[in-house]
Amino acid sequence: MLETFKGLLVTLRELFKKSVTIPYPLEKRETYPTTRWLHELKRYDNGLERCIGCALCAANCPVHCIYVEAGENTDEQRFSPGERYATVYEINMSRCIFCGYCEDACPTEAIVLEKNYELADTDRDRMIYTKDMLLVKGKGPQDGG
Repeated sequence: MLETFKGLLVTLRELFKKSVTIPYPLEKRETYPTTRWLHELKRYDNGLERCIGCALCAANCPVHCIYVEAGENTDEQRFSPGERYATVYEINMSRCIFCGYCEDACPTEAIVLEKNYELADTDRDRMIYTKDMLLVKGKGPQDGG
């Protein structure tokens, strides 16, 4: 019986101490400068996409969560400065381990891991990020620019 009261005393003592956890999402914690989470596909200053569809990011990915299909640029429809561009670019975020190998492999620095870490979802289909979701908004040919 004495042990029960000792346990109750410990519980009551801890009940009124300041919590060590952060009440997320009401309070958001500052991330470290080296934090890398959500991928972004960057553009050049003139609005053209940096991605040339070489698929080196997909080849370098240890969990094979990146899928790239390349297409040819034409004079009428130019998406990137090179001969090719990525017609399809998908990342399965539910498989990604955020290692940054895709970022390291990219010759044009098109894929960059940013600090946005809010990726949780209840639907697996929404965890597959398409090119439209990853591409930084700007004035490219497909955006009317």
